[in-house]
Amino acid sequence: MTQAALERISLDGGDAEVWTWEKTISGVYRCEDKCGTISVSVNGREVPATRDGDRFHAAVRLEEGENRIVALCRAGDGSECGSDVMTLVQRLRPGPKARIAVSVEVEGIVLDGGGSEASESDGAAVAGYCWHPREGNPEALVLEPAEGGEGNARVVVRPPTCGGEYYVALRVTDEKGRLDTATATFTVADGKVRAADLERGNAAWVEEAVVYGVVPHNFGPDGFRSVTERLDELSDLGITAIWLAPCNATPGKGHGYGVEDYFALRPDYGTESDFRALVEEAHARGIRVLMDFVPNHSSVSHRYMVDAQERGPESPYYEFYDRDGDGGEYTYYFDWARLPNLNYDNPEVRRWMLEAFSYWVREFDVDGFRVDACWGVKLRRPDFWPEWRREMKRIKPDLLLLAEAGARDPYWFTHGYDAAYDWTDELGQWALGGVFEDPKQIASRLHGALTNEGRGFHEDALIFRFLNNNDTGPRFITRYGLELERVAAAMLLTLPGIPCVYMGQEAGLEFEPYGTVGPLSWDDGHGLRSYYARLIALRRGVSALHSREWEILEARSEGQVYAYARFDGHGGVPALVVLNFSPVETEAEVGLSERSKVFAGSGALMDVLGGEEVPVAAGAEGAIRLRLPALSARILVLCEG
Repeated sequence: MTQAALERISLDGGDAEVWTWEKTISGVYRCEDKCGTISVSVNGREVPATRDGDRFHAAVRLEEGENRIVALCRAGDGSECGSDVMTLVQRLRPGPKARIAVSVEVEGIVLDGGGSEASESDGAAVAGYCWHPREGNPEALVLEPAEGGEGNARVVVRPPTCGGEYYVALRVTDEKGRLDTATATFTVADGKVRAADLERGNAAWVEEAVVYGVVPHNFGPDGFRSVTERLDELSDLGITAIWLAPCNATPGKGHGYGVEDYFALRPDYGTESDFRALVEEAHARGIRVLMDFVPNHSSVSHRYMVDAQERGPESPYYEFYDRDGDGGEYTYYFDWARLPNLNYDNPEVRRWMLEAFSYWVREFDVDGFRVDACWGVKLRRPDFWPEWRREMKRIKPDLLLLAEAGARDPYWFTHGYDAAYDWTDELGQWALGGVFEDPKQIASRLHGALTNEGRGFHEDALIFRFLNNNDTGPRFITRYGLELERVAAAMLLTLPGIPCVYMGQEAGLEFEPYGTVGPLSWDDGHGLRSYYARLIALRRGVSALHSREWEILEARSEGQVYAYARFDGHGGVPALVVLNFSPVETEAEVGLSERSKVFAGSGALMDVLGGEEVPVAAGAEGAIRLRLPALSARILVLCEG
């Protein structure tokens, strides 16, 4: 075929990776009236095209792997001309999709996998079902085939007697031998079984979590291996989950919030084997692993963005990026010019991100995500996050999904997330940021921060609390000193929510994360580590301290005193937390409510933090009075006997 013939018909775009099974192929033909019909060939399979002036388009179904696309123009005399070959590489996983419905029936817990879906790629039907209880259930489970469960699509679980959460996985196989896995969960409490609410609920471990922020290049020279080497120390500290700073491939050696490949790891952090070993070793110690994921934007050096910048609207990735209405320039937030926003109105982008998140759960068994700048996706496509949650929880229902967004916005607790940040109404502003600036207003400002200025929080709000993180600049100890840090740490680890101890905080390290690339020195010059370990042990050991139930109490004193009671809701030991942010000893009168009056009537309470009995006296109208040392915290329970 001559070059002139080839120039008569051409395809839009070019060789590309695709994240869809169905795609509209378009192009231009210049054959005048000599072209009787136009078709698009996909690996030799032709689809008639629709003509519109000198343009044409055809909706085609793509296959697994490489798809060779050619446009063909046929004249009435039987002659034809064709376009150059365009190769589209399918990136989606082929195969079935496992789904499980859970119901509690007379005969037991019925798990129904009959709703599992045939392969989206080629329609291959589900051919086999394999059920197995996940390791770590409170009690061994017995699974039996259910009536009407052809090929064991349905099983019945005999109700266990031991309370707790249970997990059962289903692996389905399609006619071509391709696999997919989903997991079902249910709970047993007070002898009753109930199916989990995957739309709004979260796993029990989340309620008791103490998260530790980790930047691998600050842990040691060997990235993932350096983190693995320090897992015993984190376990001894009492940490139950680590939050890894972004680990995806990124330009340079910074914090990694500009992603170049969502399916690859940073080479300077280590290999896939190193990362898999880190996750496995953490799990062996009862520590979950959270990835910091960046779906709002890529790096400007991501290959999709590079192509889009070089070729403009002709690039197959041009519409992968959000564009403004003034010249089609890519959008970005703040001064993040090198972090272009992704276009979530594009279904390929949504599928791309779902596959990226899922990959790390399926292949490496990570336990959740801290989702960076998720507020940006909300602004542009607010219905994405519920879709994302359904897919994540289908695969692994006990994932922790943490929004880097303010917990004062109820959206996050109704649109996909388990927890959100302790921010003000202003984006990125730490709620406690102004609390400690004026020593004479700490108590009142703290009250405003903890109560959302009296407006409260959504009923499902689970707040991710911190004194330091990657964005808070100078460390808390640098800003306010060692003694105030000790009081604030006691507050952090006794408030409801998820506390985060950020890298080096337990050793009083003073640095700024974005300005520190190399390994930190881990010398505990302040003797803080044992104090943090004690607080974490109390939070985990006293059930009231990791519950969601609390009550702020009026504390009257000449200093800056704040008090609240903690309850577990199941008849466990309540706790009374009294914090003195003043640099002088003071006497406080703490007003007790009907529920907290249990702390009245005794001459002393036990301070489980300090390990001593604290004398208390009756105050006005059922209050109690006690003395508090300067800059101190009391975690009080009833004395035994």
